[in-house]
Amino acid sequence: MLSFTEENYLKALLHLTMEFEDKVEAGTNELAFYLGVKPATATDMLKKLKEKKLIQYEKYGKISLSETGRKKAIEILRKHRLWETFLYEKLEFTWDEVHEVAEQLEHIHSPKLVDKLDKFLGYPEVDPHGDSIPNAKGELKQSFKKTLSEVETGTSCKMVAVKDNTAAFLQYVSKLNLRIDTTIQVLSRQDYDGSMELLISGSKIMVSQKFAENILIV
Repeated sequence: MLSFTEENYLKALLHLTMEFEDKVEAGTNELAFYLGVKPATATDMLKKLKEKKLIQYEKYGKISLSETGRKKAIEILRKHRLWETFLYEKLEFTWDEVHEVAEQLEHIHSPKLVDKLDKFLGYPEVDPHGDSIPNAKGELKQSFKKTLSEVETGTSCKMVAVKDNTAAFLQYVSKLNLRIDTTIQVLSRQDYDGSMELLISGSKIMVSQKFAENILIV
């Protein structure tokens, strides 16, 4: 059985490598930054994960999940996203509250509980943030969606997920009356800083390029 910290490292590596279709490795500094720890701290943990054959890693080299490590990481991710869905749909947590609580619940080691939870929720395919939920076989449907920043001026799109799951960002998205499946029309774009004027539910708003880069659309 892995420690909470070891599980968090595996899940972080999965996040860092599954965001891009052709990326299978991550760097130590990249991982440390993502987890908010010092590179030396990350290096010590990577040695432990390597000893358990959960990653491929050489000092100063890139890190990749082994087959066993990836399977474990997907199990953790499945639990996390199912718990987020449960909290949101059944306990009426807001979408900016569920991540922190699910971070604690994902470490419960009971496959039967997770399968029962999945069945209770009706086998959901996406969580409240639009992210795919792995199924019981460990299959993860990963679609590499475009960001709002890539949409051409004068066209419309639909928000299907967010890249930034922090409470501050999700609260800001909610204040703009944006939800999963909301239609967005791009009215104009500023060449100077990439900011965009949008039409959402009949209201015009301005958003930054950084904001647009964290909204996933189809």
